[in-house]
Amino acid sequence: MKDKVLLFINGDAPKSLPNLENYELIACTDGAFHYLKRMGLPLDKLDFISGDFDSHSGSDEDMYQEKFILTLDQDKTDFHKALEIILEKGFSDVDVFGGSGGEQDHFLGNLTVAFAFKDRMKIKFYDEFSEYYFIPNNFKLKGVKNKMISLYPFPSVNSITTKGLNWSLTNGSLSITSRIGTRNFAIEDEVSVEYESGDVLFFVGINEIEYPTIY
Repeated sequence: MKDKVLLFINGDAPKSLPNLENYELIACTDGAFHYLKRMGLPLDKLDFISGDFDSHSGSDEDMYQEKFILTLDQDKTDFHKALEIILEKGFSDVDVFGGSGGEQDHFLGNLTVAFAFKDRMKIKFYDEFSEYYFIPNNFKLKGVKNKMISLYPFPSVNSITTKGLNWSLTNGSLSITSRIGTRNFAIEDEVSVEYESGDVLFFVGINEIEYPTIY
């Protein structure tokens, strides 16, 4: 688990904090600093706080000014700029909290940023409902029986075959403009996904579900 990065960004605050001891580097964007303070995260554990500091409120941040990394490029989001800093520091495995919730254009923007970095970094988002991330062409995940599984094309995926899901695909296709693969669920302990081309954003629910439904 070491060599992993924990990054908090300015969406909905997590309900609880992950185990900080699992991470080599811990960082946040300036907007996330405020909810981390409210949640009682030991702020001295933060390795850096990045952003344009447009939400800077003064005294509390000033105590940690040596950890600030000012990023003024308005053509990039704070999330994008934080990932660039993480890459520069030699890390590529990042768990992200605060990526969803809040204003939905921010959420979509965060997914787009993760897509831009997917070939250089392993980025996994966590929220109170699920964890989600881009998957490679040949992917397997164990320990998911009775959990919600969604396959979201980004924007399309071709020749996709799945195993272990209630509604399976065999050499099928998905597209954001026609057919997507959301709200499925695992009927086996292991789920596998293979596809020929395109990109898939993979969601797995945090909890088991009793009455699966498709929307």
